[in-house]
Amino acid sequence: MRKTAILTAFILLLASFGAAEDGGISNLDTLWVLMAAFMVFIMHLGFAMVETGFTRSKNAVNIIMKNIMTISLAAVVFMIVGFSITFGSDVGGFIGNPTQHLGLKGISLDEAWSGTTVAALAFFIFQMMFAGTAATIVSGAVAERIKFAGYIIFAIIIVAVIYPVIGHWVWGGGWLAERGMIDFAGSTVVHLVGGSAALAGAIVLGPRIGKYFNGRINVIPGHSIPLAALGGLILWFGWFGFNPGSNLAATPAIALIAVTTNTAAAAGAIVVMLLTWLRSGKPDVAMTINGFLAGLVGITAGTAAVSPLSNAIIGAIAGVLVVYSVGFFDRILRIDDPVGAISVHGVCGHGGQSL
Repeated sequence: MRKTAILTAFILLLASFGAAEDGGISNLDTLWVLMAAFMVFIMHLGFAMVETGFTRSKNAVNIIMKNIMTISLAAVVFMIVGFSITFGSDVGGFIGNPTQHLGLKGISLDEAWSGTTVAALAFFIFQMMFAGTAATIVSGAVAERIKFAGYIIFAIIIVAVIYPVIGHWVWGGGWLAERGMIDFAGSTVVHLVGGSAALAGAIVLGPRIGKYFNGRINVIPGHSIPLAALGGLILWFGWFGFNPGSNLAATPAIALIAVTTNTAAAAGAIVVMLLTWLRSGKPDVAMTINGFLAGLVGITAGTAAVSPLSNAIIGAIAGVLVVYSVGFFDRILRIDDPVGAISVHGVCGHGGQSL
């Protein structure tokens, strides 16, 4: 009898914790979104490690500094203007009202974000982490040849204008949202935007000295595959915040999203491992890391709407795409991308959205 009373009290406590309070806020949903935001923050550690491992040791300090500044700039710039442009009242289908939430103006601690049961500030910090992720994608593609001051300017522009405008088109009620475009967690808004910016930066900067010489392609190996692998696995872990967190509620749906996220990553890794093994006689670890990242990017758009089997197919296709895309940009277009960011995020972001 006593055990039953304790169990009943515990169930009632959980129910009260998850119930929406006055103003429509659910403590449980808010906690889940905050935890997801913190997991996305950890992805910046993963990006820093992948980029450092895939490049030469002499550039490690520059790469680490860029990643630290990316998330720092995102926190301030997105708060001041980016969030307002993304989620402010629609202006002509193109942009959100840039002054509506200027510096988080009008966002109350005691109110839920419109259409959710999540505290508005929790919604903000989750979205800010996404903006920072779009910007940091660029860092790897321009590694070893961009000046630090130039990268800072580039990152500010992405977080203040480029990402918010595209985000508004899809998530803020803009013209793509009006046409029914679905991008659940950012294959287009985050990854295609970041990958496209990375492509532009790599084209403007040109290749690293010695990369293409006398008609030959010279491999410039990274200095630490273990560091890159650890960073890649941290990114895989962070994606469990990236995709399930986009549900914006602690409902059973996050279980399906977690499964589709994980399965797509695994399928991408397996396909790339087999493909590189068949092509060169041994599995390529570096490319396999990009294989599971490609699977993660590819499933991000439809992660809440496909079956586990279907998302395995999407992850496998993304794995094939990344292998041939990296070769295309390197051998055909002679665009130097030290970490494969253009292919992983740009090409697979577009592919995942299309699939």
